[in-house]
Amino acid sequence: MGPAVIPKPVSLTPGSGAFVVRASSTVSVTPSNPDTRRVAAALASVLGTKVVRGPAPVTVELAGPAQLGDEGYELTVAPGSIRLVANRPAGLFHGVQTLRQLLPVRGPRRIPAVRIRDRPRFGWRGAMLDVARHFRSVRDVKRFVDLMALYKLNRLHLHLSDDQGWRIAITGWPRLATHGGSTQVGGGTGGYYTQAQYEDIVRYAAARYVTVVPEIDMPGHVHAALSSYPKLACDGKPSQLYTGIDVGFSSLCIDKAVTYEFVSDVVGELARLTPGPWIHIGGDEAMATKTADYVRFVGRVQAIVAEHGKVMIGWEEIGRARLRRGTLVQHWNLDPAKSAVSARAVQQGAKVIMSPADHAYLDMKYDASTSLGLRWAGYTSVQDAYAWDPVRQVAGVGASDVLGVEAPLWSETVQSNRDAEYLAFPRLIGIAEIGWSPARGRSWADYRQRLGAQAPLLDSLGVNFYRAPEVPWRRSS
Repeated sequence: MGPAVIPKPVSLTPGSGAFVVRASSTVSVTPSNPDTRRVAAALASVLGTKVVRGPAPVTVELAGPAQLGDEGYELTVAPGSIRLVANRPAGLFHGVQTLRQLLPVRGPRRIPAVRIRDRPRFGWRGAMLDVARHFRSVRDVKRFVDLMALYKLNRLHLHLSDDQGWRIAITGWPRLATHGGSTQVGGGTGGYYTQAQYEDIVRYAAARYVTVVPEIDMPGHVHAALSSYPKLACDGKPSQLYTGIDVGFSSLCIDKAVTYEFVSDVVGELARLTPGPWIHIGGDEAMATKTADYVRFVGRVQAIVAEHGKVMIGWEEIGRARLRRGTLVQHWNLDPAKSAVSARAVQQGAKVIMSPADHAYLDMKYDASTSLGLRWAGYTSVQDAYAWDPVRQVAGVGASDVLGVEAPLWSETVQSNRDAEYLAFPRLIGIAEIGWSPARGRSWADYRQRLGAQAPLLDSLGVNFYRAPEVPWRRSS
């Protein structure tokens, strides 16, 4: 077994000896521009050294072959040098994350000699944070981004609204945040992001090559919006805020013109604040919306999203509507009859993000003894979260139709950042490997050993991860 890197690289060839990190192990970068200097500075920070001009034992070079794509890299560690090469800055950044794993947390600072050539299997490798049911601070979100980036995940899906809370300030609709964001599941103060705070999260993620994908769920999961603005409901009557966890009881009024003014204003502001190309419109569990109304609503909303220059994403239920080519649908349902709408979406030219609830939902309990989490999709062990293939989940959705994978963390039971980390880690690490590494060569027997070797690094970062009994965790000291 070679060095315990996760995700497993495409090619890893161990060498002889090791590079010993010293104060003189300076870093040079070619060419020097803001992106490459930022990556070189991150590498120097990992090594405890500095970036210099001119020759150095550690080199960062934006000169890799085109075959590496936007995120691939080559890393060569020898006893006297380290060379990191990529075609794009994101690839350099991912190579630095590999070096972080190769460098021991404690003891002699020796990086084993190795040659790695690596690039991702899928372009979409994401995690979703539900900040609507329980709010997460800007600091919490940034920490989650850092942990995602360590394992080469590149999409942060923020679930910004639901029945229990609205979490982003919208200029023309201020009560969405001030009223709709004032509580959460079980009561409490809730919270929301100002537009400046949201932009701060977006910038922070982008500096780590993570693209933020905002979601405003509609036409269902909208009680916080209806309570804030009763005119969005068909009966127009005021309603109290909701702090329970039931689903499927709320709906925007499909026939009111104000509904589409609301949608356009919200989507327009999010589009302006979000550099990434996608806006997620939810669309799941809209049981309070008649089917014909739902189909009509999705058609109008996708036109609004396009008018604001973005690509629409929705949970797979949107496959019931007529979709524009290039739309993204997110598979989650366990029932084959319900998940068949993803195949219908593919026939219309859509691509699929795989988030099967029984493998990828991080809010499911690990087993019967787990205090946090739900179990409507069954228990999901660390092995269950790892042992599946995205291209074999839905009949009629093949390899060319799958854009990638995403692990949602719904927050009905997640009251703190420690709760979030406990449910996400280590299962999210396995999802990251599924998204990055080739299917051929992956195995649970090999992965569990490499995962166990991550314990010292996770402990050094203070991650509150679940020490699954089926994993041979390495001692941290």
